[in-house]
Amino acid sequence: MHIVPLLLTGIIAGILSGMFGVGGGIIIVPILMIVFGMPQLNATATSLVALLLPVGLFGVIEYYRSGKIPMENIWLGLLIAAGLFVGAFFGAKIALHLPGKTLQKSFAVFLGIVALRLWFK
Repeated sequence: MHIVPLLLTGIIAGILSGMFGVGGGIIIVPILMIVFGMPQLNATATSLVALLLPVGLFGVIEYYRSGKIPMENIWLGLLIAAGLFVGAFFGAKIALHLPGKTLQKSFAVFLGIVALRLWFK
């Protein structure tokens, strides 16, 4: 996998997180599965690495102890985390300039698209 697409994944997740207050399970895991073809467990574990400091430390430790997350996925998650750092700033800026109803409807459309992509994957 290439560095730029992984950073973009983090930036997209950061923007959507900044706009809608969502994170790994709704954004990063589906992107890793749909775009990068990663299996569910690897995608979940990689997302936890990306969210490691804020929320995922104990989850990452447990996945690692059980052998479900290889070292490569730890590095992938850290790259996504770098993108999250930048993307969340821009997502918050975008959200603050949108009317509440527009933001709510945008989030609903986003969730519907993700649900359909995962259902028909």
